[in-house]
Amino acid sequence: MTRLLGSLTNAFPVWVVALSVVALFEPGWFTWFSGPWIVWGLAVIMLGMGLTLKLDDFRAIGRMPKAVALGFIAQYTIMPLLGWAFAHLYGLERPFAVGLILVACCPGGTASNVVTYLARANVCLSVVMTMCSTFAAVVMTPLLTSVLAGTFVHVDAWGLFRSTFQVVVLPLVIGVVANRMAPQLMRRAQLGLPLLSVLTIALICASIIGGSAEAIRGSALRLLAAVFSLHAGGFAIGYVAARLARWDKIVARTVSIEVGMQNSGLGVVLARSHFADPLTAVPCAISSVFHSVIGSLLAGWWRWRDRPRNGGARA
Repeated sequence: MTRLLGSLTNAFPVWVVALSVVALFEPGWFTWFSGPWIVWGLAVIMLGMGLTLKLDDFRAIGRMPKAVALGFIAQYTIMPLLGWAFAHLYGLERPFAVGLILVACCPGGTASNVVTYLARANVCLSVVMTMCSTFAAVVMTPLLTSVLAGTFVHVDAWGLFRSTFQVVVLPLVIGVVANRMAPQLMRRAQLGLPLLSVLTIALICASIIGGSAEAIRGSALRLLAAVFSLHAGGFAIGYVAARLARWDKIVARTVSIEVGMQNSGLGVVLARSHFADPLTAVPCAISSVFHSVIGSLLAGWWRWRDRPRNGGARA
C-alpha cells in the first residue's frame, strides 16, 4: 500500500496536466471546487507539509546558512523580476500580467521537495529552503506584489499579508506542533497526506482553468509562453547562480528546483481573495502545470545522468 501511494504521489505532474486539459473542454466537472474549497484545500496541503517537519529541521538552518540564504535570495529576486519582465515582454492583458507577477512573488512550492527527491538532490536543504521562503511569504509576497504589480492595479498589501498568514503560516505551525505532540499518530497520517495534497493541487488548477477556459483558449499562446518562460528561466538561473557561487551539482540542483517551482496554490487563493477579475488566478493555475512538468523532466534527466554505468550498482 505504501509503495502504491508513493507511486501515485510521484505521478503528480500527470494528475495536474490531465485534470487541467479535461477542465479546458469540460469545465463543469471542476468549477464546483471553488471559494472556500480552495482556501481549505491549500490549508490542508500546508498542514501536511507541517506534519513532515520537526524541530531538528529548523536547527538544520544553522548548519547550512549560506546555501539556505542563496536559495532565499534567489527565490525572492529571480522569480519576481522575471515575472515583471515577462508580463511586459509578452504584452499580457492586465489581469494575466498581475497574476503572473503574483505567482512569481509566491514562495517555493511544496512539490519541490518531491521533485528534489526524484532528482537525487538534497531533500533536507529543499525542505529547509521551502520552509524559510514560506514563512517569509507572509511579508515578501504582498510587499513584492505591491511594488511590481502596482503599475497595473492597486494591490491590497495588508489583505495579502493576512491571507498568507491564515492559509500558510497557521496550518504549518499546527502541523509542526502536532508532529511534536503525537509523532506516532502523525506518522500514520503522513501515509496518505502527500497523495491528498497532490490531488488537491490538481483540483485547484482544474477549477481555475475550467472557470476561465474560454479566456485561456482565446489568449493561449502568449499566456502559455509567458508562464513557461517564467519557470524555465527560474530553473536555469537558479542552477547557474548556485554554480557561480561555487556550490556542487547537488546543491545547484536543489536551488534550481526550489527557485523554479512556486506555491501556485497560494497564488490562486490570493488572486481569488484580493483581485476582482477572476482571470488574475489563471496564470497561477497554469503555473502549477508548467513547473510540475519542467521539474519532473529535469528530475528525470538528472537521474538518467546519474545512472550506473558499466554495470555498476547504485545505492
